[in-house]
Amino acid sequence: MKLTGAEIVLECLKEQDVDKIFGYPGGAVIPLYDALYDKMDHFDHILTAHEQGASHGADGYARSTGKVGVCFATSGPGATNTVTGIATAYMDSVPLVVITGQVPANLLGKDSFQEVDITGITLPITKHNYFVKDVEKLADVIRDAFKIAESGRPGPVLIDIPKNVFLEKTTYVKKEVLKENKRACTSSNKEIIKAADLINQSSKPVIYAGGGIVLSEAANELYEFATKGNIPVVNTLMGLGSFPRDHDLSLGLVGMHGMRDANLAVCGSDLIIAIGARFSDRVIGIAEEFGPKAKVIHIDIDASEIGKNKDVDLWILGDVKRVLADLTDMLSTKDRKEWLEKIEDFKVNKEKTGFHAENILACAHKVLGDETIVTTEVGQHQMWTAQHFPFKNPRTFISSGGLGTMGYGLGAAIGAQVGNPDKRVLHIAGDGSFRMNCNELATVAKYKLPMITLLFNNQTLGMVRQWQKMFCHKRYAETDITQEVDYMKLVEAYGLRGEKVDNLLDLEDALRRAIQSGKGTVIECLLSKDDCVFPMVPPGAPIHNIILE
Repeated sequence: MKLTGAEIVLECLKEQDVDKIFGYPGGAVIPLYDALYDKMDHFDHILTAHEQGASHGADGYARSTGKVGVCFATSGPGATNTVTGIATAYMDSVPLVVITGQVPANLLGKDSFQEVDITGITLPITKHNYFVKDVEKLADVIRDAFKIAESGRPGPVLIDIPKNVFLEKTTYVKKEVLKENKRACTSSNKEIIKAADLINQSSKPVIYAGGGIVLSEAANELYEFATKGNIPVVNTLMGLGSFPRDHDLSLGLVGMHGMRDANLAVCGSDLIIAIGARFSDRVIGIAEEFGPKAKVIHIDIDASEIGKNKDVDLWILGDVKRVLADLTDMLSTKDRKEWLEKIEDFKVNKEKTGFHAENILACAHKVLGDETIVTTEVGQHQMWTAQHFPFKNPRTFISSGGLGTMGYGLGAAIGAQVGNPDKRVLHIAGDGSFRMNCNELATVAKYKLPMITLLFNNQTLGMVRQWQKMFCHKRYAETDITQEVDYMKLVEAYGLRGEKVDNLLDLEDALRRAIQSGKGTVIECLLSKDDCVFPMVPPGAPIHNIILE
């Protein structure tokens, strides 16, 4: 049958089992939205307040569901407004397909209204991008885009479509999407045998678990691997939830704000088993001091990560889910009692008192439970959450890791709630980040999303202020935020619930009222601007150089 390019886009999305689209209409995509008007029985379109919110929404949807997130935007500023969202997804390996409209082909290169070279702009921050000049090729491009976004190491793909291509007609033939292995194992059994030998010979191994485990749905395989070998597990920010935090072998976050036992275990180990992790500078500090006496095994699906930031002794390329299953079969059962007791001695227990972030997070976890999906912005609140919220399940912690995008969390929370309507979604924000994205409260209200925001209001850009305090002789340049915004009135203006609390008893009551209301709620928590995130490793220092307070 003959369809317009716009209709073909929607039919191809149906082929891919897409039913949720985040977007914002505009001139160049009017034909696409006109076609969508007739397909609203199949698609749920989430109209955000801003295209950046749409891209973060698609990202949060993808991270929380494991599906590809889809975003529409128009040409020019609509397209460029998605750039931060695309870069965020690229840095954290999130599968997105972003479809942007473009000016008609006969107006290209003439500085036409809302014309911008979005494929050129996004070339370094997409896994691949396309400019579709021919409607005959449109369907295959969309099919390829989904395959690329999901296969291997996932990532965002952008498709730019001129307005005339949306309007032109051609024959469309539906194709079935073949279920194929998206993450082939490429290393030989020889490497896996070598790795098993190294692990079995090790007396002080550590598993360094990254986001690749979550992406590969390999949490169960990691659990079997770690518990069979009694090997302690440290997590990157992206890897949180891949191993239950309440397990004895879990040491939690590693790196700049890593837990003391996690950092010192890595530094004292004789074998680091890096799984789906990329040795980020925020994790390893000085590369040569990250496990200075340890051999390193690196298991990853992306060959470009091998040896990029840290020299390794052995690498295995492939799907970590399959590799871990094979490795576990070859693993000897060991108790490693002496090593685990030594790590236990590395722990410090300094419980905070009063209305501190650590206690606020404990209260939120008690009331909301283990299945809650938590999204964050970027800053102190993000690190406190990573350190102290006891994540037990994959895809329950959603945060901008590589790019560190302030303004990410609310859009991501919207995407997570849309993708998981039966789950509780908690958005944790600092007041600096909240100011960047609070326009998306309109989206929360429009779609009656029952999500809860914990707004950590310390009247400052807390993490930057902390660095100024510790490394710039308390020269607080432009970090304090004055109280010109009444957040409760702002929330009320959007038709949402708001409560302000300054103690744990009131917080618990407010959380329970938020649940009972079933309505989007912002709970403002008043914190001291002098509270700092510890442990902390100074920038450029080895990760054993830990400041505890």
